[in-house]
Amino acid sequence: MDVLQSLLTSLSSPMVLAFLLGIFATVVKSDMKFPEGFYVALTVYLLFAIGIKGGVKLSQTTLEEFWKPGLSAIVLCSVIPIWSYFILHKLGNFDKVNAAAIAAHFGSVSAVTFSEGSAFLELLQQPYEGFMPSLLAIMEVPAIIMALLIIKIQKNSDQSSEGGGWGKILHELLTGKGTLLLVGGLVIGMVSGKKGFEQVAPLFDTPFRGVLTLFLLEVGMVTGRRLKDLVQAGPFLVGFGIIMPLLHSVLGIYLGYWSGLSLGGATLFGVLSASASYIAAPAAVRIALPDASPTYYLTASLAITFPFNVTLGLPLYYSIARWVYGV
Repeated sequence: MDVLQSLLTSLSSPMVLAFLLGIFATVVKSDMKFPEGFYVALTVYLLFAIGIKGGVKLSQTTLEEFWKPGLSAIVLCSVIPIWSYFILHKLGNFDKVNAAAIAAHFGSVSAVTFSEGSAFLELLQQPYEGFMPSLLAIMEVPAIIMALLIIKIQKNSDQSSEGGGWGKILHELLTGKGTLLLVGGLVIGMVSGKKGFEQVAPLFDTPFRGVLTLFLLEVGMVTGRRLKDLVQAGPFLVGFGIIMPLLHSVLGIYLGYWSGLSLGGATLFGVLSASASYIAAPAAVRIALPDASPTYYLTASLAITFPFNVTLGLPLYYSIARWVYGV
């Protein structure tokens, strides 16, 4: 009953309904579309708002509270691409380049899934640690680097598959809008503190859910346009895009429990662990692994894992966390 109640809460939220509306609009070939550049503007707002709010909370957090969750985040996002790569390559029969590209997306994290997870917990009035956005920023880059390192080791004799040099790859990762906005927002929030945030709260706090709803409407339309690629992706990738997030969420929840996070914090850590990047990772993979097929890595992260997480995954992860915490 708890799972069903959480599922109904998730599916009836404006954010999820807007996402489903976007898919429906694409399926029925509606002429609905966002103005050019609007999607980018919404992305900038969400990433910057997440960073600033996380920085404010992090400024009020002691090292004793943060070191275990921070260490868990780094370890988890470093090891997920390793086993994901070998599962995709050995069991899924994906070539090394495509296996590494998909693994990079699943090792990295989705800021939008995190935002939806935060909104879901707030609807349930379930508190969580304010520094959770800092874990989002920590987990975005290392997984991509680890996946690229794997492919560099595996194919060090194949010059045609190396793609861009490491300098160019790292520059894209560290100066890309996702990383820059999240980390920059964290620094601004930490330096300005609670008093400084009060000056911009009317823009970055209250309107956040409304902007997230608009963003998910657009993401729904993008997802709808990729549904046809599911046939080419194949059943193994569809199964991978659902089963692996489930396993990763359980691992994240248990690590959150070990780290001393609250029930809400462990749930969000599970959500982060289960999510797959479709902003930072595609940009890096496009440079580092130009031979990788977007049909595989974008379809897996955007058309399979993301819809599963925001509809069925969130209530399921919350229920698993409640079971782990004995609530």
